[in-house]
Amino acid sequence: MSSIPANLPLRNDLIGEEPYGAPQLDVPVCLNVNENPYAPDQAVCEAIAKRVLDIAPTLNRYPDREHVELRQAFSDYLDRESGVRLSVNELWGANGSNEIMLQLFQAFGGPGRVALGADPTYSMYPEYARDTFTGWKLAHRNADFTLDVDALIDQIKTVKPSMVLLTSPNNPTGTPLPLADVERVLDVCESAEVAGAAEGVHPIVVIDEAYVEFRNPGTPSAVTLIADHANLAVSRTMSKAFAFAGARVGYLAASKGIIDCMRIVRMPYHLSAVTQAAALAAFEHTDEQLSRVEHLRLTREATAQWLKTQTYKGRPLDVAESESNFLLFGGSFDKRDEIFDELLKRGVLIRVVGPDGWLRVCMGTDEEMERFRTALTEVLRIVEAE
Repeated sequence: MSSIPANLPLRNDLIGEEPYGAPQLDVPVCLNVNENPYAPDQAVCEAIAKRVLDIAPTLNRYPDREHVELRQAFSDYLDRESGVRLSVNELWGANGSNEIMLQLFQAFGGPGRVALGADPTYSMYPEYARDTFTGWKLAHRNADFTLDVDALIDQIKTVKPSMVLLTSPNNPTGTPLPLADVERVLDVCESAEVAGAAEGVHPIVVIDEAYVEFRNPGTPSAVTLIADHANLAVSRTMSKAFAFAGARVGYLAASKGIIDCMRIVRMPYHLSAVTQAAALAAFEHTDEQLSRVEHLRLTREATAQWLKTQTYKGRPLDVAESESNFLLFGGSFDKRDEIFDELLKRGVLIRVVGPDGWLRVCMGTDEEMERFRTALTEVLRIVEAE
């Protein structure tokens, strides 16, 4: 039951809505929000503390609203991580990739505009659309959760969106998105119409790479396509692989034109001096921050293989192909809420998300994954006997 008094003039379209968010519960094994389970090393913590201490006497002044030093750090990191050197004018930071996405909707969405995604996809996208009065449409993915490029292109021609949003790896499925598919979409959007816009205006393509550092080695990032596609925007975050979820730092790589559009809608001084200082300290220790990525990748592969050996009502569990730090599994769970509840009783928190019949688990420490395996083995037998 909502606690919002009926006499408050809440927007009509928000009446009855609930705030977004996965459960935040104090449990021994938290595997539901795709965090990096390993805390920053002490050297990183000390570097953050020093950076913040250094700027503390300046907190009576506003921070650099263009966060130039941090944008240069983004550039240096992408050069190292993806082999692509972008200028400061081709990069933009915000409070997590959630704010990056909201700014994209503010800049390119709005009344009369439509954003197009491919479901299943990140559940916040329709909320960004709602909050910016942007229409939200979907093209359905293939049965194995790969992108149905032909269906998406048909929708682009029919819907005439201002934005096409694709996740790589996909959330909540973990499915990789081949660059050849991205290029097909980019090519179509370079000449596609945008409903309600002037002639000659074409959609942008947003690739959400929140989990891209967990991709298989040798897989190129979509940032490698920016130089040849001015209609491409690639969203990244420090929350996941970089073990920096609590700092709230996301960034966008795109043409200068797209970045300048973001600058129009950003709030004044949206990135605090403390946030900028903490992020710069983390980039000074990139090796330490990313040191557990390979282990988490191996944990994902081992967990996927183990899940495939498990059964529910006599049927082996399905496991979606993943290049993220989580796995969507099940496929045939007719009582997924009961499975979730029984796991929670045993101190293991995962996520009820995605299509019916599926559950999602993110990769934890070795000890946490052992507790997950033990609990799931027990729970599946209990629920299938009900």
